Amino acid sequence: METKNSNYNSTSLKIRGLVQMGLLSALTFVAAWAIHIPYGNGGVIHLGDSMIFLTAVVFGRKYAALSGALGMTMFDILSGFSVWAPYTFVIKAGMGLIAGSIANLGGSKGESSVKNGLGMFAAGIWMIMGYYAAEAVITWNITLPLFSILGNVIQVGAGAAIAFVIIAAIKNKF
Repeated sequence: METKNSNYNSTSLKIRGLVQMGLLSALTFVAAWAIHIPYGNGGVIHLGDSMIFLTAVVFGRKYAALSGALGMTMFDILSGFSVWAPYTFVIKAGMGLIAGSIANLGGSKGESSVKNGLGMFAAGIWMIMGYYAAEAVITWNITLPLFSILGNVIQVGAGAAIAFVIIAAIKNKF
């Protein structure tokens, strides 16, 4: 009897994780889709990063990496930025891993504002460098991507600021 119950609980947890991952991926996509402003050489300012950071702090690095990669890649494909999709998958997965790893260092479970901020900052640096390299590959030009850096700084900064506000509201539980 215990074996059946154990298998049931294991299957139930796997299904629950898949459903959560799907919902987080969809929320990440919607956050980017709802407000997005194209600029420069194919870049776009959006709020998808706020969902990646929120997921990293609340659910951890695995959920943030996969839902961020899936949600933002869907955004690229469905909004006409398909050339960016493979790069976005890797860059956003890295953002989720970095932010979630630092936010949850030492078992802090996202309760440390300092660790959360450092995680978002490090993930932001990764994103800026990643999109610089991706644009250099796409355009075959190492100076043209310099003009996209400010937009990426604004994007990741806005994402971190919004995530901090939402995380504070969730953690304080009003």
